[in-house]
Amino acid sequence: SNFFDCGKAKKAAEEISIDLKIIDISEELLEIVKNPPSGYGKHLNPCVDCHSLMVKKAGKYLSPSSLYSDTPLLIRRGAGGEVLATGEVLGQRSFSQNKEALSRIEKMAGVEILRPLSAKLLSETKYEKQGLVNRGRLLNIKGRSRERQMELAEKHKLKNYSSPAGGCILTDPEFSNRLMKMLDYWPDCGVNDVELLKHGRVFWLTLNTPIRQLADAKKRQKVLIIVGRHKEDNENLEKLARKGDILLELKDMTGPITVVRIRNYELGIMNNGLEINVPEKLKMGELKRGEEKGEEEILRIAGLLTGHYAVKARGKKVKLKVKSL
Repeated sequence: SNFFDCGKAKKAAEEISIDLKIIDISEELLEIVKNPPSGYGKHLNPCVDCHSLMVKKAGKYLSPSSLYSDTPLLIRRGAGGEVLATGEVLGQRSFSQNKEALSRIEKMAGVEILRPLSAKLLSETKYEKQGLVNRGRLLNIKGRSRERQMELAEKHKLKNYSSPAGGCILTDPEFSNRLMKMLDYWPDCGVNDVELLKHGRVFWLTLNTPIRQLADAKKRQKVLIIVGRHKEDNENLEKLARKGDILLELKDMTGPITVVRIRNYELGIMNNGLEINVPEKLKMGELKRGEEKGEEEILRIAGLLTGHYAVKARGKKVKLKVKSL
């Protein structure tokens, strides 16, 4: 998804020689983030609904006998797996791993879940009752400490396991603030829009032309400007750019790639050059980003930001390549 990848899972699967099935849930998860039935955690993390979505997806690979009898037929077309287990620990996360939340995840997913690390503190599952799993070998881990998990990893010589911080960027306050602003400005934002937020410095401007499609005719369209921070950002921004975007880069020196995007609107800018006097010190307040801007002013500010974040361009008049996709 936009918010976590499978890198660690791939390494762990290779380490213990098991097959790994990777499923892209980006679009479904983004819709959940916009309006989570079970609410958010500390930031924009809808952990309960996210976990239930993942379990529901995994449930499609279970044999029908491992699912609840009232599970929808679409989910009950299992592929023969006998047990669905997760690494959740009772009490490790106050929002998503208390007893009520763990039970809710099962009911929402329509799948019974074995949680081996905390099984002895939870009700016996059908997997244990049917003898598929020996309850005597399961554990009673509880709380936020990872000490026992780390002891187990060392005992079994496992190296590729997640750190206590986890891997979901929705728990990161800075990214959550970026996304919250995007959801406010662009409620219909898509996966590609959200991905941009991960690859550069983020700036918002306001176009002074009303957009007919907006429900509120007085509301002005927000303009997103992303300025790459390094080579990897630049490469990702070029890959993510799509029709309607404007790309800027310095013509005669190395510097950032900048993407300008407006939802449901194309700036009337031709593919040509731009010359900008880049000050030694750019005072962000002087850009008056809170005021409405015309198309040319938006392009000028994007050019200024591009030059400012190329240190060698500061204090010089520079040429930029401007490309309308």
